[in-house]
Amino acid sequence: MAEELWRLSAREMVARLKSGEVTPLEAIDVAAERIAASDGAVNAMVTLCLERARDRARALMEAGPPDDPGPGYLYGLPVSVKDLAEVAGVRCTYGSPIFADHVPAESSLMVQTLERNGAIVVGKSNTPEFGAGANTFNEVFGATRNPWDTRMNCGGSSGGAAVNLATGQVWLATGSDMGGSLRIPAAYCSVVGLRPSPGRCALGTGPGQFFNLGVCGPMARDVPDVALMLDAMVGRWQRDPLSLDPPAQPYQAATATPRVPARVGWSPGLGIAPVEPEVEAICAAAARSFAALGAEVEDATPDLTGAQEIFQALRAELFVLGREPLLEKHRDQLKPEVIWNIEKGQQMTVGQTAAAHRARAALYQRTCDFFEDYDLLLTPTVMAAPREVEVRYLEEVAGVRFDNYVDWLMHTYAITLTTCPAISVPCGFTAAGLPVGLQIVGPLHGEAQVLAAAAAFEAAHDFAARVPMDAIVRHG
Repeated sequence: MAEELWRLSAREMVARLKSGEVTPLEAIDVAAERIAASDGAVNAMVTLCLERARDRARALMEAGPPDDPGPGYLYGLPVSVKDLAEVAGVRCTYGSPIFADHVPAESSLMVQTLERNGAIVVGKSNTPEFGAGANTFNEVFGATRNPWDTRMNCGGSSGGAAVNLATGQVWLATGSDMGGSLRIPAAYCSVVGLRPSPGRCALGTGPGQFFNLGVCGPMARDVPDVALMLDAMVGRWQRDPLSLDPPAQPYQAATATPRVPARVGWSPGLGIAPVEPEVEAICAAAARSFAALGAEVEDATPDLTGAQEIFQALRAELFVLGREPLLEKHRDQLKPEVIWNIEKGQQMTVGQTAAAHRARAALYQRTCDFFEDYDLLLTPTVMAAPREVEVRYLEEVAGVRFDNYVDWLMHTYAITLTTCPAISVPCGFTAAGLPVGLQIVGPLHGEAQVLAAAAAFEAAHDFAARVPMDAIVRHG
């Protein structure tokens, strides 16, 4: 088409799809052309399902929208789905050679929700093996590169999704998040990623469905588009015991009248984490800008003492729950970090696991104490800027050394333990031109409050206008 529709917001595209100015088939063609033009440099969309998408588009066009489409109905908008979530009839590898040829017969509850709300899946986005780690590479598809500088990593584990958005391949994308996998790649690619409260978006039916560390959620190029995607993802399913009913008011209402609350806390390290000085300075300036929006900004943080030990223990427990059978049968095909995490869980005693759950409960109560005094918490999303794509994980930041592949993610995984919703929004660039994200955290089930504040911050700055990329920055 004459106009570059890939540059439009998701909201603008949905409006055109709803009016009939653009058809779902035409939107699929736009996405396919943009993927073909951009993906060679970044390796973000690893499996395409365009014929399935076109079949669904024809069916949608023939049937028309439902009589009473909800606020999140997408009218045939193409989206990408992270390669950890099943799409019926589409290859799903989980980033592992063990599942290199796996084709599920049924879609996950998340995908079923989106398709019920008029989304059309055009492809699967790259992820590290089983989503483990915040650098997106695997032995099936290789590494996904950061479009701001293709020598650098894009974050993870929803790295392919963030790059899909930053390069204009799709208008909306799904991600998932345990230790920060929605928020970290959003920060590294200068897009927006929201980790909702557990249960806000139905996830699936696997063995870990009663645990609430992992969630799925929306990613987009700006905050109002994230609210639209969240409205398309919410809903209760009988088969997901944690899933919640949709809210009384759509989340798009929160971004339609952006505002910041009266009192916010700012913490560069949450009392537990190191931060690169340049990243801290950029995020501190972003936090101070909330004062110009009418908020009182104070140095404050919840008491997150013990978060490192708690998260490592509970993460290890989940790896045993979900991945131990793979270690027994396919050890030679698992990456070292996954093996380490499973074996860490195997070596834990029941008493150690119970102690972690007790400590987490106390940490949550201390977080509730914080939100009795403050409306929001502001932090850097990641303690460091993106590194070269070959670096598997950071071993040292600001003079602090780590003995595992997870601890450089403290800013996000500490918030995971609280169950609080958190969004990463672009807030600046390093001297080398690499993106930095600000994490905005609200109280449990406070997605609307978080989105409203994020939208107000975004409207006061020009970061959202810098994506999608006009040209991918290639090196080498």
